[in-house]
Amino acid sequence: MTRKGCIWGWLIGVLALLVIFLVTIVAIESLLGQSLSFPSYGARVGLIRVEGGIYDSRQVIRDLESLVEDPGIRAIVLRVDSPGGGAAASQEIFEYVRGVQEQDVPLVVSMGSVAASGGYYIACTADTIFANPGTLTGSIGVVMSFTNLEELFGKIGLDFEVIKSGRFKDTGSWSRQMTDAERALLQETIDDIHAQFVEAVAEGRGMEYDAVAALADGRIFSGRQALQAGLVDRLGTLEDAVAVAGRMGGIKGEPRVQEPVRRERLTLFDLLSGTASKLLRPEASSVGAHYIYRPSK
Repeated sequence: MTRKGCIWGWLIGVLALLVIFLVTIVAIESLLGQSLSFPSYGARVGLIRVEGGIYDSRQVIRDLESLVEDPGIRAIVLRVDSPGGGAAASQEIFEYVRGVQEQDVPLVVSMGSVAASGGYYIACTADTIFANPGTLTGSIGVVMSFTNLEELFGKIGLDFEVIKSGRFKDTGSWSRQMTDAERALLQETIDDIHAQFVEAVAEGRGMEYDAVAALADGRIFSGRQALQAGLVDRLGTLEDAVAVAGRMGGIKGEPRVQEPVRRERLTLFDLLSGTASKLLRPEASSVGAHYIYRPSK
């Protein structure tokens, strides 16, 4: 074989190995239902986006874990554009964010259009909070709503019989009026969950409890008002937050940004169940306490 033929044979072999490698990666991604990420090198700022309702903490926590475990990530920016959601999910993210800070990883929050209620809850413990002047934030409060269909059921001739083990077991039933005792019980529960929110903000922002409580009547603030009230630290864009996070992480110059890879395999069942979950999700039902800014329903 001539030297030219050897070179062509070598190139074809390398190309074949590359094709096999790419096909293998695609096959593995298909089986796992997600993209594979390859290590990046050098100091970087991790960026995680929290967008829409907060009803499940798992994805955000997985993203935080993946960035914290990467030795090249020197700081993290949490981009929050959310009206909030479930109280428990917000608390879980809050606790994990606090755990990240205990590992000496600087964490900066950048607020988008809305970072209210649960969106503010997960942000309030950050090292630095950026808001745009027109960001809607605050809304420190709790809501739990119930629907009463008793009159409608009466008109169409539906009746319900409930066998229960205690007088509060079916509190919030849509087939009857709520009793004064049930309303008082729920109010006591809401007040406790609200106090937990105030405590978290007081701790995260280094404020007195009473000072936060004075702001925690559910009102919203613009970013500029929130700055004056001490709920955020600075006004600025996402790019500003990334730059500050980079400096906090000891990165010189403009930092490179790395986002966790999110791509899940969708099946017809996933699409159908996803549609159903939107109809049945907590914001559309009466079950659960919500840290959420919801001006209309």
